[in-house]
Amino acid sequence: LPALGMFDHEAVAVDPVRRHLFLTEDTGDARFYRFIPSAADWPMGAERPALEDGLLQVAVIPNVLDSRDIAFGTAPMPIEWVDALAPEAPQSENRIEGTTVFAGSEGIWYFDDIVYFTCKSGNRVWALNTAENTIELIYDDDAFGGADAPLRGVDNCVVYNASRDLLVAEDGGDMRISAIGPDGVVAPILQIVGQDNSEITGPAFSPDGTRLYFSSQRGGRGRGGITYEVRGPFNATR
Repeated sequence: LPALGMFDHEAVAVDPVRRHLFLTEDTGDARFYRFIPSAADWPMGAERPALEDGLLQVAVIPNVLDSRDIAFGTAPMPIEWVDALAPEAPQSENRIEGTTVFAGSEGIWYFDDIVYFTCKSGNRVWALNTAENTIELIYDDDAFGGADAPLRGVDNCVVYNASRDLLVAEDGGDMRISAIGPDGVVAPILQIVGQDNSEITGPAFSPDGTRLYFSSQRGGRGRGGITYEVRGPFNATR
């Protein structure tokens, strides 16, 4: 899908209301991207875009060159978008001066005007409000105890619609899935033991929200993958 840009793609989420795609990049100098399909690429009435033609953009938090410089507890900040210099060429060779680094970007999820995404560099979780064009840091492990924090090695994420909790899986860490509640409470939901060299991947809910599925990438026999089903509830509580 060349129209979506040439970079170390990690994950994508779709805002179906504004018809935008948001993409993460898993590198040390990663940027955060938005793809706007053209009218011909995603015609009105079409269920999905063709992903062959559109505009690739790069996120800018004004006066912030590296998102790791933003302190936890900072109020939501405005976010701007600039057109990629050469969307058909490697973005690592065509960085735009002044665009903001989101180092080691990982999982991403859209829910009700919010795009959540994780950055493993610094173990941070971000919430982008697509209706207001603002972005907020909603989790930083240093603010929750560092090595003793309830969530480290942040990676894939998914929203539990019933309570609006954001569930974040760990790549390493203590092999947990932890929930970040709308009130800011962070609590482990489950933990896989005896698989310290693995990572939790692909958390997703059944349509009725009663079952959570996820995989341990190297947790099975012969270090192959293994997939689990877990029945809820899944709310973040202390």
